[in-house]
Amino acid sequence: MTSDDIARPAISRSIETTSALSPQQTEAVLAIITEAARVDGQQAVSEQGRLQLRGGPRDGVSHLLLHVGAELVGYAQLEDTDPVEAPAAELVVHPDHRTHGHGRALGAALLAASGKRLRVWAHGGHSAARHLAQVLGLTLFRELRQMRRPLTGLELPEPVLPLGVTVRTFVPGEDDAAWLAVNAAAFAHHPEQGSLTQRDLDDRKAEPWFDPAGFFLAFRGDELIGFHWTKVHAAEGLGEVYVVGVKPGAQGGGLGKALTTTGLRHLAAQGVPTSMLYVDADNKAAVSVYERLGFTTYETDLMYRTET
Repeated sequence: MTSDDIARPAISRSIETTSALSPQQTEAVLAIITEAARVDGQQAVSEQGRLQLRGGPRDGVSHLLLHVGAELVGYAQLEDTDPVEAPAAELVVHPDHRTHGHGRALGAALLAASGKRLRVWAHGGHSAARHLAQVLGLTLFRELRQMRRPLTGLELPEPVLPLGVTVRTFVPGEDDAAWLAVNAAAFAHHPEQGSLTQRDLDDRKAEPWFDPAGFFLAFRGDELIGFHWTKVHAAEGLGEVYVVGVKPGAQGGGLGKALTTTGLRHLAAQGVPTSMLYVDADNKAAVSVYERLGFTTYETDLMYRTET
């Protein structure tokens, strides 16, 4: 989420809501996101949100396009797919068009579209976004940390797997269903990750960064019980602990740490100098594991919501 100051008068704008973007609209939105990231040093729209710009309509996803005259200057995405939680949103205003109240206008439109039951991400936790959340009457309820550690000269011991557990890499098309099931079980408490579908997985497999050689699966016999999916951001020189999951019932035996170590050793072998990951600040057990592996907090994403 990026912000504006209090709205100024005499600004002519319109907001269009649609269930799908044309290719031209998609490119225009991506251009705004890219320019905002260049200025802010942080993506205002998440990977999932950017993937949902393409491919036609998606259940529960709406796109809000803010124009001044014929020019697109702002964008918001509203996703209402969680059966329990309020709809979630992200928004961005082109840096050249800030301080004109466009962020506030998009926020008000999101509140109206969600029936004033809304969650909004402020990636990077910038002060302007915190101010906009306050103006919209939203309160902070979630903190997502990005943690990093150097990979240069990494010295991690050979991972110790629980007895009877083996690890191999992901085979696209063969392991999809099993992975989706374990991911859903491992992240049943996590609305973004746990709700991934075959379409979401296919979107990621189609991305240039996808590499099954960095997607590790842990089995006990023929049963998939855990995984570590890594990701390389080549342009930024970053290797990501993209997601680590362990099936309920297989937790507590050191599998998560072993899988994390496996992935970090793989990323180090790719020659990327730094590793990153995201973890909820209130997940004390996971934060502690990552801190023991040498990770420290780099920046923080904040999520705000309407009072419930």
